[in-house]
Parts: sequence; C-alpha cells; structure tokens
Amino acid sequence: MPEAALHSTRHRWRQAQAASDQVWTLVRPQALYRRPVPERHRLIFYLGHLEAFDWNLLAPLFELPAFHAEWDRLFAFGIDPVDGQLPGDLPRDWPGVGEVMTYNREVRDRLDDAIEAGKVAPVAAELEQRLQVALEHRWMHVETLSYLLHNLDYKDKHQGPGARPGAKPGAGTAAARGVGIAAGTATLGQPRDRDFGWDNEFDEWQVTVPEFESDRFKVSNGAYLEFVEAGAAAPHFWVRRSNQWYYRGMFGEIELPLDQPVYVTHAEATAYAGWRGKSLPSEAQWHRMAYGAPEGSERRYPWGDAPPTPHRGNFNLVEWDPVAGGSYPAGASAWGVQDLLGNGWEWTRTPFEPFPGFVPFAFYPGYSANFFDGKHYVIKGASARTAECFLRRSFRNWFQPNYPHVYAGFRCVSR
Repeated sequence: MPEAALHSTRHRWRQAQAASDQVWTLVRPQALYRRPVPERHRLIFYLGHLEAFDWNLLAPLFELPAFHAEWDRLFAFGIDPVDGQLPGDLPRDWPGVGEVMTYNREVRDRLDDAIEAGKVAPVAAELEQRLQVALEHRWMHVETLSYLLHNLDYKDKHQGPGARPGAKPGAGTAAARGVGIAAGTATLGQPRDRDFGWDNEFDEWQVTVPEFESDRFKVSNGAYLEFVEAGAAAPHFWVRRSNQWYYRGMFGEIELPLDQPVYVTHAEATAYAGWRGKSLPSEAQWHRMAYGAPEGSERRYPWGDAPPTPHRGNFNLVEWDPVAGGSYPAGASAWGVQDLLGNGWEWTRTPFEPFPGFVPFAFYPGYSANFFDGKHYVIKGASARTAECFLRRSFRNWFQPNYPHVYAGFRCVSR
C-alpha cells in the first residue's frame, strides 16, 4: 500500500477526532451523566466509547497489551434502540470524567506510537481498512452525539449559533408537487476492491425500477401539520405552547418553520404517505430518483460527478438544524428532485437486508448482520450533521420504525 494513502487516512482520522472533541465542548459538566435519550447510554459512555472502539479495533494489529481491559469492555458497545428495553444503570456506576479523559489520551498516544514505530508494513493493508472503519465510526458518532445533545435541556449545554427564525404561515413547501421518474436501472452497492465501504454496501447489483412519480421536495412541517390537524400525533421535534406549534431546535425553540422538512419516525412517515394515498419509496426507487438520468446514465451524486460543496446541500456539519426545503437547487438530481443529500435523512420502505454476495467484516462481524432482523428500515441521503464521507452513493443507514430522535424526513411516491 502506498505510504501516501495511509498518511491521508491517518490525517482524516485525526480530523474526525478533532470534530468529536469539538462536540463535547457544548456539554456543561453537570450534564455528562445525563441520559437525554432513554434508549441510549448516559453521555459519559460516549465520552469513552470512541477511544475504546479504536483501541479494540487497532491495538490487536500491533499486539499491544491492554492497559485498562475493564474499560475496554465497559465502553465497547452502544445500545441499539429496542422498544421496551431501557438501560437501568445509575450515574454512580460510571467512572469519573477526569479518569475517562486520561484513558482517552492514553489510547491515542499508544496507538499513535505504534503506528509511528515503523511496524506498519506487515499490517499496512488491514491497518488502512481499520483506520477507515475507525474514522467513519467516529463521524457516525458525531451525528449520534448531535441528536443526543439535541434532546438535552438547553440549560445543560453551551449555546451555539442559535436557531433560524421560523417561516411565516403559509410558506410550507408544496409536498404534492410531483416529478415523473422514467423506468430504468438503479445500481445499488459498490464493487469490491475499489473504494472503502461497510460490509452492507457490497456487492454491487442492479435493480430494474418501473416508472413512478416522486415528491420534488421532502415533506415539510407545513404539509405534515395538515396531517396533525386531521388527528395524527405531533412529531418528536415539535412542541405546542399557548395554541402555537414550535420546533425544538438544537439551541432554542422557534415558531414552527413550515417550509423546513419534518423529522419523523418510519411509522409516522408511512402513516402520512398512506393518508395521501401514496407510499414511501423503496431503496431502489430512491436510488433511481437520486442518481439516475433520463438518458440511462447514473451519477456519482444527484447533481453529477463533481465533489460535494456547501452550495449543493445542507450537510457536512455546516448547520445544526434543517433549512427551508429547496434551498439548494444546485444539488438537484437529473429529474429535478431536490434535497436528496442533506437537510435530513430519508426513510424508505425497504427493510435493512444484505445485498447479494454479502460478507461480514471478519473483525466486526455484527456491524450489519445483527440488524438483518426485519425490524430496521433503510434510510438514505444525509442530514445537516452528516459528514461528507457518507455522501457516497452506496452508503446505507438504518433504524427501527418507532425511533423518534434521528434526523430523518421523507418524501412520498406513487407506484
């Protein structure tokens, strides 16, 4: 493996470390033992988890002896949201913040020393892959931490840039504006031995997609408000005070912005689509509207093959909250469908399942396979808090249908 490639991956790993460190600066000390999302660990777990994950992943390559085996296990695994199964630990069950910070520094120092010691050559190829896993895992948790902290009381976090003002009544994006998508082929996954991908992204395969019609924009708060006024429950990110709906932003509440995409669960999205006489797109339909083109070609990104830039979508941690739908026309697909990457993940109706040829990572066999249970659904796209590395066409995310905390919206299709 070229030394330059490994150097580049290490650099991006350090960038991810710096980003995760920065997120922690938002949390006031008294909040580190809070549990802002009931299904998840207390925040103190995540403070130690990223370094423990890196240690458990990388130290075996260099045959490094454990220096705190108990914590290597304690911080090893998070909790996937499971209905009705909530953790019952207490703050006193966890180590002190200072101790965890010391552990984190020791992990980074020992791993850096091992890589710098000149022992890389025998394990270079596997080290490259595992560093990719480590850095993308960290970026995943930067987004996870964002939505965990989103649920933290405002008094428990330092204030950020503030929320955007709410849209005026009547400014909601017209969700019903449809776009016709011609029949064609959607390429899912990616070929092996080309670019990095998680195990569920392989192998590449093609699906024939019949013609269908899609919403041009994600369903907005304004459009979803009609559903709520017809009797549906309000989404998790909404709150009602004095007969007025508000959006609970990361750093403050604002009058419900009718033109911004609504964040909902898969169950809520499915119910809304049914109410409109439509459905959620399949994973293949989503790929067809995002990457396909009328002449039959497929693009690397919805807008083409040019790399992501801030004027193409609300992604890569520029914003903390969604912005008005249709704010990034330069990011539209060949069909004119907008906001496919950024401004909120998008639910599909496709259960999370393996692609043909799936092989789990030998060093992380449960990453995907543990969730091929028919109880998780694929989400595609990206949110404002999604790092650029996940904007690749083959990346797949997934959650359970009633988990309300993720930054996920949706659009409807007619089959």
